[in-house]
Amino acid sequence: MTSILLWGLATGLILVGLIGTFLPVMPGALLVFLGLVAGAWADDFTRVGWMTLAILAILTILVYVVDFLASAFGARRLGASRWGVIGAVVGALAGLFLGFVGVVVGPFVGALIGELLARRGLAEASRAGAGAWLGLVLSVAARLALVFAMLGIFVVAYVY
Repeated sequence: MTSILLWGLATGLILVGLIGTFLPVMPGALLVFLGLVAGAWADDFTRVGWMTLAILAILTILVYVVDFLASAFGARRLGASRWGVIGAVVGALAGLFLGFVGVVVGPFVGALIGELLARRGLAEASRAGAGAWLGLVLSVAARLALVFAMLGIFVVAYVY
């Protein structure tokens, strides 16, 4: 009976986590990881052991590292100054507290403000903001790739 409950919890967490992977506000990768831990627990960690879970934990942390660095990378690729990159990171962090719209708009606004503080023109500042937003889009793609890698590693460990 406990095994059935744990698999139900695992399935629910993984499904909500997959949805959260698309939404920067939700901790999607963390929910997927917790679901995978519940799945391993349902089998008393016999098929999926601590080493596999440690690898999955590292991938989970990597999702968040990629998330924060992606906006800065995008801004930098489109010519942002150091101030623009810092603004993109600050905007991404501040956006976390402002909901979905803040997460989507935060990196753009942060890079824009950073560039304006660096005394660059509005055109350059806007381009840096667009780069930060592009970084956000790329971060969603990277999150998805890492989360699906986590799921694949779990399935391989569970089956073999």
